[in-house]
Amino acid sequence: MELIFIGSPTRIVPIEEATGVGQARRVAQQVAADAGFDETDSGRVALVTTELATNVLKHAARGEMHIALLPGHGAQGVEVTAVDRGPGFNLADCLPDGYSTGGTRGEGLGSVTRQADVMDMYADSRGAVVMARMYPKGHGKADIRFGATQQRMDGESVCGDGWGLAIRADLVSVLVVDGLGHGLPAQEAAHAATDAFVAHAFDEPVALMAAMNDAMAGTRGGAAAVAHYAVEQGSLRYAGIGNIAGTLLALGSSRGLASHPGIVGVQARRPQPFDFPEAKGKLLVMYSDGLISRWNARDYPGLASRHPGVVTTLLHRDFNRGRDDVTVFAMALGANA
Repeated sequence: MELIFIGSPTRIVPIEEATGVGQARRVAQQVAADAGFDETDSGRVALVTTELATNVLKHAARGEMHIALLPGHGAQGVEVTAVDRGPGFNLADCLPDGYSTGGTRGEGLGSVTRQADVMDMYADSRGAVVMARMYPKGHGKADIRFGATQQRMDGESVCGDGWGLAIRADLVSVLVVDGLGHGLPAQEAAHAATDAFVAHAFDEPVALMAAMNDAMAGTRGGAAAVAHYAVEQGSLRYAGIGNIAGTLLALGSSRGLASHPGIVGVQARRPQPFDFPEAKGKLLVMYSDGLISRWNARDYPGLASRHPGVVTTLLHRDFNRGRDDVTVFAMALGANA
């Protein structure tokens, strides 16, 4: 069974007062409806969103809720993630019912673990990222261990970035594209690339890049990178043009993924692919230049072992430039894809 999914901007709701909790719940319920959830499953989404947003207010005073529609094996899901810069906490302490640092009954995160199909987090002195994913009843094992966070530039109504994920039994294909500039012309360029990805997702990376180059001709062009993970071999092939950055992370190590200079659709030469034969078990991270590239995983001990959905949101929180569209994609290679 094949899966091809094109992402869209993450819905971000500020949590600065009680009204933000209600707004986050309404947004999450709309995403649940888009995913085809019934009333019972939508109720789970509403409960988890309310608990996480309320925790942000209680423990950090302010933060954000990130809400996204997810592809899954056999069903679409909803991801809700609480993001803050408050005091860190210990997950093992906070999950059991009865533990509280805010004078409450301490049932919030325990309730979330019971309602969510997937939950993970990262917390330290810089704040916390708490992620929960829910799928329809009967699809509790649908989760794909990837994460994607995307946001348009402040003041723009559309996003000029794009990302895509395609999965079949023997191959995983990933695209991240950044249309040149921002606004509608950048979005047009990115959409041309994602349309080509849908049609050619499983083509060899250099051929896929050529198809995107043809599709983006006549637009302002952009930067794009493709990663193919061969499931049986455990190997990765990567090809890129422009300023999409990539890295392979493992606990205690990282390796950069190089792209060639140029503009896809305008001034692109044939890219030279790079092969990584021992990619299994590593975390693939790809991101557009809306993210500051000077981050170091060593500053976040254990981050490479967290769910990729936590990784992308944390990087967005701490390294988003704030003056461009931004996309961060991460995937655990060889894990349930």
